[in-house]
Amino acid sequence: MADPARAKRLAKRISTIVASAIEYEIKDPRLNGVTITDAKMTGDLHDATLYYTVIGTSLDEEPDYAGVAAALESAKGVLRTKVGAGTGVRFTPTLAFVRDTVPDAAHRMEELLARARAADEEVARVRQGAKHAGDEDPYRVNGAEDTDGLADGADTEDAGDRDRTDD
Repeated sequence: MADPARAKRLAKRISTIVASAIEYEIKDPRLNGVTITDAKMTGDLHDATLYYTVIGTSLDEEPDYAGVAAALESAKGVLRTKVGAGTGVRFTPTLAFVRDTVPDAAHRMEELLARARAADEEVARVRQGAKHAGDEDPYRVNGAEDTDGLADGADTEDAGDRDRTDD
């Protein structure tokens, strides 16, 4: 088992090498807009998982995730060769590409927060001129102050079971 710090450094180096190779050396048009966001190494340094995102060319256009995945799969051998040459480790790790869903989740969260803010603003707007449905103190009866603290007509003595007859 390798040192976790070494695995982290190697993962960072691999992500840098792969990102550079995708941007400058691999001429596949399906890889335009691909960004390597993170890399993870296994403890034995034999497998690397690279996380990527795809940015569409325009705001209205949905990125071609299947095309990008196919392009990364076809470029995997070339990228592994670049990683082997760039890292200088004894065993060049295998590369696995996984689409990073964190940006999509963050975008969805922003939409939900915006919707919640709009709902809060609507409630605040409706509440501005509103009045209470009843009196300010609905339990107070004007002019009928009781000193014993009981409601008018309330019996102060407990009747209990007096109405039962013992057989």
